[in-house]
Amino acid sequence: MLASLDPPWQVASARELAPEVSWVEDGDSFLANAKIKAAALRRLTQDCVLADDSGLVVDILGGDPGVYSSRYAGREGDDSANNQKLLKAIAGRPSSDLDARFVCTLYFVDEKGEGHAFTGTLEGHLTHHPAGDHGFGYDPIFVPNNPPAGWQGRTLAEMPAAVKNAISHRAAAFQAWRQWLATR
Repeated sequence: MLASLDPPWQVASARELAPEVSWVEDGDSFLANAKIKAAALRRLTQDCVLADDSGLVVDILGGDPGVYSSRYAGREGDDSANNQKLLKAIAGRPSSDLDARFVCTLYFVDEKGEGHAFTGTLEGHLTHHPAGDHGFGYDPIFVPNNPPAGWQGRTLAEMPAAVKNAISHRAAAFQAWRQWLATR
């Protein structure tokens, strides 16, 4: 998503910048966690920093898993356990109660050290039956509301990466950030 910036930017990941860098994501919102990551990186460079936090928000569960999406079942990044816990939490609920959205918040610290936030969402609903082999996380149980033609009723995990990435919450947040960059 950064490759098409004009003029091109030199981009380094957090691990490339400092392999030992770490932070504790203990914020109560996606924005708070993105700010924590950005602050940790900004201490290591005076260059611009772009950090994000994202996750799945399920209405019927009061917003859970939310900021705990990657560790919802207890262990960081255990997609299978996270999906099983979520499926158990929504078991027996009618499809009409399963509204959900993926949320991504980017936090950009510019060359002056000023922070700017950009959020994107992908609205959809959960399904009780996982489907698809693509993607990661909750993709096998998330069906977007307004997918491209030909992909209606399919989970994100059933979509090729190019299709998913074009409609994702991350793509929406990046689009908002890029529009802001173009106007400053």
